[in-house]
Amino acid sequence: MTVSILVPSSLVREAEDKREATRKIGYVARAATVFRADRLVVFPDGEGERKWGAGFVETILKYAATPPYLRKEAFGRRDELEYAGILPPLRASSQTGLESQSSGSLRQGIVTEVGPEGRVRVNCGLQHPISLVVPSQMTVDEGERVTVRISSRRPVRAKLVDDPIPGLTVMRMDLSAALDRDDAGVTIATSRHGEPLSVERLGEVVTRTERDGMTVAFGSPGRGLPEIFGVSPEGISAVESGVPARFDLWLNTVPNQGSEVIRTEEAMFASLASLTLNIE
Repeated sequence: MTVSILVPSSLVREAEDKREATRKIGYVARAATVFRADRLVVFPDGEGERKWGAGFVETILKYAATPPYLRKEAFGRRDELEYAGILPPLRASSQTGLESQSSGSLRQGIVTEVGPEGRVRVNCGLQHPISLVVPSQMTVDEGERVTVRISSRRPVRAKLVDDPIPGLTVMRMDLSAALDRDDAGVTIATSRHGEPLSVERLGEVVTRTERDGMTVAFGSPGRGLPEIFGVSPEGISAVESGVPARFDLWLNTVPNQGSEVIRTEEAMFASLASLTLNIE
């Protein structure tokens, strides 16, 4: 099952300064990690952006999703990362290497040097970069992210594997393209104007998402998905073409909300906590 989360580039439109914007994005990354999302997509909402747009949001999310031991190598110094120190730690298993399999744990690495005889040096969070043989079916370049399987740390035994990079993948993508992916699964738009999610309805939804995976889209504060798509809340179900109609479900996952506005990171925790429940 693949879980994809879609957030707009206007995600931090209400933030008063860069520090607050960074903090908010950090909690979005944390929500995605807590609920084991595979992919976090930033889709364009240029009309809703203010001080910080898609480039800023994507950079902070990618930094947060990068293991701490690779951040300096991968990002260096950037203006967008001025307040990166306040980001909450994700403690994802792919960053700590604590989620082990019988054949070893998978970790992200970055190629620091391409050497002769099919060998490369890789920083994968050990005390020093290690020299590894590149499998015959792989081609890697300096600066490229790779997957390393570590079977022992003392002594070090590791190898490059041709597997997807472990952890949360962050990218920018048009909403239509994200919904058209082969692994999109059940596509869900979250909105206070959607169908109220009840206990009975939840069982039906989770049965589908457990089988097919899901893609869940969120709006931004003061600018929900209907406004982003340019449709009236009352007309969501009547739209017959275009992006709104391409969602399988429009769900209100906090039907009894006590605040006029639920922030994106709050909506993510509330929605994903329900949608990832195990239904016996």
